[in-house]
Amino acid sequence: MAGQLHFEHWPPGVPRHLTLPQTHLFYNAEVSAQRFPDKPFIVFYDSVLSFARFRDEAEALAGWLQHEVGVKRGDRVLLDLQNSPQWVLAFYAILRADAVVVPVNPMNRCEELRHLVADSGATVAFAGQELLDELRPLLGQGLERVVVATYSDHLTTPTELRVPDFVSAPRAPLDDPRLTAWNGALARGLRPLPMQAGPDDPAVMPYTSGTTGSPKGCVHTHRSVMSTLVGGTTWFSRTQDAVYLAALPFFHVTGLSGSMNGPLYVGATVVVLPRWDRDAAAALMQRYRVTVWQAITAMVVDFVANPRLTEYDLSSLQGIRGGGAAMPEAVAHRLKALTGLDFVEGYGMSETMAATHINPPQRPKPQCLGVPVFDVDARVIDPVTLQELPQGESGEIVVHGPQVMQGYWNNPGANAGAFIEMDGKRFLRTGDLARIDEDGYFFMTDRLKRMINASGYKVWPAEVEALMYRHPAVQEACVIAAPDAKRGETVKAVVVLRPGFEHLTEQDLIDWAHEHMAPYKSPRIVQFVSALPKSGSGKVMWRQLQEAEAGAAGARA
Repeated sequence: MAGQLHFEHWPPGVPRHLTLPQTHLFYNAEVSAQRFPDKPFIVFYDSVLSFARFRDEAEALAGWLQHEVGVKRGDRVLLDLQNSPQWVLAFYAILRADAVVVPVNPMNRCEELRHLVADSGATVAFAGQELLDELRPLLGQGLERVVVATYSDHLTTPTELRVPDFVSAPRAPLDDPRLTAWNGALARGLRPLPMQAGPDDPAVMPYTSGTTGSPKGCVHTHRSVMSTLVGGTTWFSRTQDAVYLAALPFFHVTGLSGSMNGPLYVGATVVVLPRWDRDAAAALMQRYRVTVWQAITAMVVDFVANPRLTEYDLSSLQGIRGGGAAMPEAVAHRLKALTGLDFVEGYGMSETMAATHINPPQRPKPQCLGVPVFDVDARVIDPVTLQELPQGESGEIVVHGPQVMQGYWNNPGANAGAFIEMDGKRFLRTGDLARIDEDGYFFMTDRLKRMINASGYKVWPAEVEALMYRHPAVQEACVIAAPDAKRGETVKAVVVLRPGFEHLTEQDLIDWAHEHMAPYKSPRIVQFVSALPKSGSGKVMWRQLQEAEAGAAGARA
């Protein structure tokens, strides 16, 4: 049976079923503060925030939300900050007030934020002072109060590390009574009310970018958030002596669960990097003897391309995990040569609060989503007939498990299309296509709607991208469809070259591709660019390239 194959390769010593705590998420902060009061929880450019101080500051902010603003159980509160101690404090303060965190991409502009405020019904927000201008027009238009954070408030120790300007900037004066400085809210010293929310109360509501229409809020409970934070630490056998590099953005569920919530649960230390910087990442790994790094593929591609990487001592690393896109085999080989470690890939989405699948750390497969984790029933179905497909055939992944969201916020139409029932269980349709191999591992074939039809042949861009990475000149590649008068569509590769290969021509790469892959999937068009467009979470925005190509074709017609 396909659903049982992966148990042969389950991590040794790890249970198949995971009993989840039936507690409020803030209880994790209370427990770690009691167990390890003086231990560093967050390290921020050499400044340290202990577990006890973290709990105390989060509670003071929660008290301000409840007593000063009147935030009540179930209210939504916007969180618009860069990775920082304040991000984590605001997240847990909102939870401690029994409210629901709405984490947003700090790259969002005013109109995008306007939709999130209106759709979620949030009237209160936490924001970094450098982001305030995007939120300010919404004051009085749904948003009533904003707590303004200054990152330099948490730079309490001198450092020679390179600190970004937006982090080192001093506190700016506030000119509106609806704006409250972070330190002012803390100074009130207000005690929060007793916690009332339980495991099935809403806790976090990330918004999906979506393939069409406006972003939708994914309603997660304390229980569903707990499932991935506990699951991730258990799967990899993490302990209180782990040191995490948090380089993934916390607003994205992968960084939120794996690089923030999980470490707090076990009492580990988190070294926070506000924005990706490959030299800063390597320097922090060396300085703080980082043991765990969670990354997306694009970060690793950039990290191993750093010509200075051998100057750093990376020997403390014990595990590198992540996802976002299949890791090119050539990049994985370079990473292993540098660190001795396999990149352990996983798969998840906002609707599942991060991972539903992770590779077994003792037996990872390259360019693989992994196997279903604790208590997850994952199947592959025909996206049209909705019938389960046999092992080996490609179809849509559907998942049932404790991390699946309750549904989309106030969107019954979207919920109707997102869930199906099979064998008396509610499954989420992921919109991702995969096949299951003979060992029960899931391999992505592509997004449901991301397919190129070239003369009747189906071309999966992810497969072509993986092949393109085998050329030593290719640092990054994104494959899209280009209109073709004869074939209907043809394959186009948008490529970033590695330094030192400037002599290579686009035709050279076309000729190489034709030699190394089937003619129907070999790119007929190659375009060199200096960088690929990426989302705030670092994923390549292939749709943006696809839409630009369609627009250019229309202009030529």
